[in-house]
Amino acid sequence: MLGGIGVGKTYIGALLEEHGVTMISADRIGHEVLLPGTPVHAEVAERWPAVVIDGVIHRPSLAALVFSDADALGELEAMTHPAIGAEIERRVAGMEGLVGVEIPVAKDVVGRSWPRVVVTAPLEVRRRRLLERGMTSRDIEARIAAQLTTDAWQALADYVVVNDGGDGLAADVEQLVAWLEEVVPVRR
Repeated sequence: MLGGIGVGKTYIGALLEEHGVTMISADRIGHEVLLPGTPVHAEVAERWPAVVIDGVIHRPSLAALVFSDADALGELEAMTHPAIGAEIERRVAGMEGLVGVEIPVAKDVVGRSWPRVVVTAPLEVRRRRLLERGMTSRDIEARIAAQLTTDAWQALADYVVVNDGGDGLAADVEQLVAWLEEVVPVRR
């Protein structure tokens, strides 16, 4: 499941879990690959030593650095995405039933043969959600500017869920689950 920041991927993921879909968060795995002692931690610490505080990568400092510099973001993704993808593949290999992966980027972190479900939401809804999370307007705009437009996300999609806060979301997720059951071979 793909989509920009603030579209509600995590919320949709929770609804999918209610329907028996096992969800994996690429963002959580991204946190794990940056932990001290990992190869990715060492790479990031070597490249940007100023973001390391007491041996730990300070994620807000790293985010401020890379979301204001497309080249730096590309470097970080080149360091983290292979490790994140490998861990997702490892976890999925041991699971049964439908598995969904929440991925906040448009890059192929996992196999392209996987169906791409894209979650979208109007920009004003996304901004409100992010402000409620405690992000500053400046950080919100930098993150949104670093990501694809809604049209570009939709162009990647095999299936689109619009999460605008409307009443029809539960029914939309039920339709998504039915579609997934048709197109994804269930692991047993």
